[in-house]
Amino acid sequence: MSADSNRTIFGPANCALLIIKVGSSLLVEPDGQVRRAWLQTLVADIAARRSAGQKIAIVSSGAIALGAKRLKLEKGGRASLADAQAAASVGQIILSSLWAELLGRSGLIAAQMLVTLDDLEDRRRYLNIAATTRRLLDSGAVPVINENDSVATEEIRFGDNDRLAARVGQAAGAAGVILLSDVDGLYDRDPKDPAAQIVSRIETVDEAIRAMVASGSSSGMGSGGMASKLEAASIAGMAGIPLAIISGLKDHPLTAFDRGGPGSYFAADGSNNARKSWLGGRLTAKGKIFIDPGAASALARGGSLLPAGAISVEGRFARSDVVEIICAGKLIARGLCEYDADDALLICGKQSHELAGLLGTVPRSVLVHRDQMVMLS
Repeated sequence: MSADSNRTIFGPANCALLIIKVGSSLLVEPDGQVRRAWLQTLVADIAARRSAGQKIAIVSSGAIALGAKRLKLEKGGRASLADAQAAASVGQIILSSLWAELLGRSGLIAAQMLVTLDDLEDRRRYLNIAATTRRLLDSGAVPVINENDSVATEEIRFGDNDRLAARVGQAAGAAGVILLSDVDGLYDRDPKDPAAQIVSRIETVDEAIRAMVASGSSSGMGSGGMASKLEAASIAGMAGIPLAIISGLKDHPLTAFDRGGPGSYFAADGSNNARKSWLGGRLTAKGKIFIDPGAASALARGGSLLPAGAISVEGRFARSDVVEIICAGKLIARGLCEYDADDALLICGKQSHELAGLLGTVPRSVLVHRDQMVMLS
């Protein structure tokens, strides 16, 4: 597929719903001032696409940076969790007002949505976010989504909006995700190296691609670097959603990309069903199940995880909780466990005919069913 074909995938004719993520360094100058003139050009691009029939949701960073400026906090509001939460509380009002004003000038209705990691990790709340997002889009609004940093803690937060954008894309059923960044795309080595070149198309985010990630690719104002963007591409890809990283440093960034501007296109790995997409995109799990190579081979062939292939378990989890499945130190799958942690540990390595005697009840035949599991490698 040509580079031009990669670009048309995100156009109104081929992409009914597009998620656009805007990083902090694009919205806010180092001195805390809003890059209003640039933002107006982005809104003009969004309005043109909306007129062409494309639905758009925006995942916007910038609340902490804006709030830190208003409160005169050191280190951009990131000196401590308390500073970040306070800055976000003030900055979110500024950020939402800014988007409402500029979208409104183009005749578009802005809708604010603040989410936490738990909102997208819990299946019921995830579905509720999906329904709300779709209703807003169907009503003609432009959802502006951000992590609720005013209440999120280090243990329960995304930490960057790249992965949030991919998860929102999954939930909303998007056809594409574009990450606007302060870099032109993924480089094959440190971008500071004069010989560095942009990788224009990536089929799969594998170890070779991850090795290309160079330190210093982040602006330093936001919380996400290139590593988080690769994770976002993996999350989107598992849901069958292509993703692009493009530069937001020029005016009308979407138009510039359409016309041949630089960028990296990540092809979608496949299209899992809705539940498997949700499982694959999760960032947390209640526990771990360690398995032997034979079991890993069976999973790769599409099989379920049987107790006989399990070596040990870790964590405190109940039946139907999400667990990670690990072989030789590598995360290979994620799924919903059919047993709680104590029973799972009891039947590790046991054959099917032994289970009833160990458990004292009619056993379920598998630890994790293939229909409730997604392969990650």
